[in-house]
Amino acid sequence: MLAVVGLFAVVVLVREVSRRIGFQEPIALLMVGVGFSFVPGIPSFAVEPDLVLMVVLPVLLYGAAFTTSVPSFRENLRSIGTLSIGLTLFTTAAVGFAAHAVIPDLSLAAGMVLGAVVAPQDAVAAVAIGRQAGMPRRAITMLEGESLFNDAAALTAFQIAIAAVVGGSVSPWYASGRFLLATAGGLVVGAVVAFVLAWIRRRVDHPVADAALSLLAPFLAYLPAEAVHGSGIVSVVVTGLYLGHRQPSVMSARSRLVAQATWEVIEYLLAGAVFVLIGLQASDLITGLRGESPGLVAIACAVVVAVVIATRLLWVFPDIYVPRWLNRGRQQPVPWQEVAIVGWAGLRGVVSVGAAFAIPRGAGGGEFPHRDLILFVTAVVIVSTLLLQGLTLPAVVRRWGPHSIHPDDRAAEHADQEVAAHNASADAGLARLDELVAEQHPPEAVVDRLRERADRRRMLASRASGADGEADAEVYRRLRRDVLRAELEHLVRMRDDGELDDEVFTKEQRELDHEDSMLDRD
Repeated sequence: MLAVVGLFAVVVLVREVSRRIGFQEPIALLMVGVGFSFVPGIPSFAVEPDLVLMVVLPVLLYGAAFTTSVPSFRENLRSIGTLSIGLTLFTTAAVGFAAHAVIPDLSLAAGMVLGAVVAPQDAVAAVAIGRQAGMPRRAITMLEGESLFNDAAALTAFQIAIAAVVGGSVSPWYASGRFLLATAGGLVVGAVVAFVLAWIRRRVDHPVADAALSLLAPFLAYLPAEAVHGSGIVSVVVTGLYLGHRQPSVMSARSRLVAQATWEVIEYLLAGAVFVLIGLQASDLITGLRGESPGLVAIACAVVVAVVIATRLLWVFPDIYVPRWLNRGRQQPVPWQEVAIVGWAGLRGVVSVGAAFAIPRGAGGGEFPHRDLILFVTAVVIVSTLLLQGLTLPAVVRRWGPHSIHPDDRAAEHADQEVAAHNASADAGLARLDELVAEQHPPEAVVDRLRERADRRRMLASRASGADGEADAEVYRRLRRDVLRAELEHLVRMRDDGELDDEVFTKEQRELDHEDSMLDRD
C-alpha cells in the first residue's frame, strides 16, 4: 500500500514540475521511472498483465471515448478505421517478418507476437504533446479515434499469434474469422450495454450514484463481451462513445459536473502511473537478457524501432490520398504536412506493456522463444518512440504544419465560437421563455430576472431565491431550468451540425451545468 501511495505521489509531483517548466509530462514520468528502477531499495512493481488489460486499459479507453467528438469521429471514420485496423495489422506483419529475419531461431509466429505487441499507437502522450504544440484539430481527432480501436485489432492479432506459437499453426481463415467475430461481438455487446446504461442514467438523479455508474461502465461493457468471446475493448469504446455523445440528455447537470471531476482525477493518476511503471521495468528487463548476445539485442531493437516508425509513415500517405484521388477531388483536400504529422505521432504505451507481459512463460511444454528479448525490445520501442518522436513532435508541428493552428490562434477561434454560442443559445433560451410566459403567466419580476439572466449568460452571483418570496423563487428555479435546457439543446444541435468545436461545446455546457447546480443552493 505504501508503494502505491508513493507511486501516485511521484505522478503528482512529476506532472506538476513538468507543467511548470514546460516539459512533456509523459516523457518526464517515463524518465523518472527508469531512474528509480536502478535505485537500491526502491520496491519492484511487477506489471500484472490482467491488471493492465482488464482494468487500466478499459478505464483509460472509456474515458477517452466518452470525451471524443462523435461528429468529428464520424467525419474521419474511413481514415480512423484504416489506421486502427489496417495499419495495426500491417505493422504486426512487417515487424513479425523483420524479427523472424534478424533473430535466430525465432519462428514467424513468435515474430508476429512481437509485431502485435508493438503495433498499437497510444494517443495519450501524442495528443497531450500535440495539443500543446498546436497540432491541427483533424490530426488530433484521427489520433484519438485510431487509438480507440487499434488496441482491439492488436490484442486480437496477439491472441491469434500466441495460439500459433503454442498450437503450432493457425489458418488464415481461422484468424480472419476470429477477428471478425471478436469485433462483431464487441460492437453488439457495447451497443446493448450503452442503451441499458443510458436508460438507467436517465432515471438516476443523484450525482454520486450517477458517478458510481460512470465508473462501473467500462467494466460492465468489457466483461460481458469477453464472456461471449467478443472484443471487450471494442465494447468499451462503443459504450463510451454513445454515452459521451448522449450525456446532455441522459445525465443531469450536477451529475455531469461530479462525473467529470471524478474522471479527470482518475485519468490524471492512472495515465501518469502507467508511464512511471514502464520506466520501472528497465532494471528487471536488462537483467532478464542474460545469455542473449549484446549484438543481437542491439540489432533486434534497431530493426524493430525502424520498422515501427517506417511502416506508419509508409501507410498514412497512400491511406489519405489514394481514396481522394479515386474520388477525383470530391473530398476535402488534406495538406501533406498534416499527414506527415499524423505519421510522426506514432508513440507506443500502455497496450504494448500489458500485451508484452501477457506473453506466456511456456510454449508447447518449454520456454516461450526469446520471451525476455521480446519484452526488452518492446520496452525499447516504447522509450524510443516517446523520446525520439515525442521530443521532436513539437518541432515537427512547427516545421511541417503551416496549416496547423497556433495555440493563440486556436484560442481566438474558440473565443469567436463562444460568442456565437452565447448569442445563439441565449436566443434559444429567450424563445423558450416567451413560450413559458404565454403558457404559465409567471410573476413579472421573475420574468424580468429570467430575461436579464438569459441575455447575459453568465454564472449567477447571488441566490436564485432573490426573486420576491419563496413561491416566486421556486417559479424562478423551475422556469430557469427550462430555459437552460433549451439553451443546452441548441448547443447540442450546433455541435452535431459542425458549427461548434467539441472543446467549446464542453466549456459552454459546463457553464450551464454550474448555473443549474447553483439553482439548488439555499
